[in-house]
Amino acid sequence: MGSQPSVDPQAFSRGPAKLSREERRAQLLNAAQEVFAARGYHEAGMDEIARAASVSKPVLYRHFPSKRELYMELLDSNLGTLTHLLLEALNSEKDNEERVQAAIHAFYRFIHSDNRAHRLVFEFGLINDPGVNSRLEAFNKAFAGAIAVTITEDTKLPPVEAELLGRGLAGLAQVSARYWLETNQNLDLNTASKLICGLAWHGISRFSKET
Repeated sequence: MGSQPSVDPQAFSRGPAKLSREERRAQLLNAAQEVFAARGYHEAGMDEIARAASVSKPVLYRHFPSKRELYMELLDSNLGTLTHLLLEALNSEKDNEERVQAAIHAFYRFIHSDNRAHRLVFEFGLINDPGVNSRLEAFNKAFAGAIAVTITEDTKLPPVEAELLGRGLAGLAQVSARYWLETNQNLDLNTASKLICGLAWHGISRFSKET
């Protein structure tokens, strides 16, 4: 008989390969997002998040010393993703009407594609937390400001007035998209976003380009 391949006797006693620090943090963040979205910030507990991630509480606390720190990292990540999508949409078209439409449609896609992220960002924030408020304000300012630039280019309005309209359009996109998601009656995503795009741009088009 030929020689048998050697077998490491310790191989059977070893557990699964350990995750790297980055992989473990990603695992914990995914579990936390599920728990926060389902329970809300105040009702969610670190013990529940640890169970959802199949780790011990000491492991969770080793990576995130507090529930707030865990929430803030998720908030930063989701706001960063949404900001990237919106700015990418605005820069994807040359026609200003199409740029605004693309941005509103991108917001609807974000709401539709990952309800967990939407709920964490817009429903379960720490209302009185200065850190959360500053992050949300920075996002709203960036979104509204980018739309305001487009409005200024397409109308004779001064920047300060375009900024106000940008805030209004950003709020329109957010409120309508959240309502659409919650009711989700017989409107598909494209139909819903096109309705709001039409409302938004028809209002902007009333401002003459002429000086």
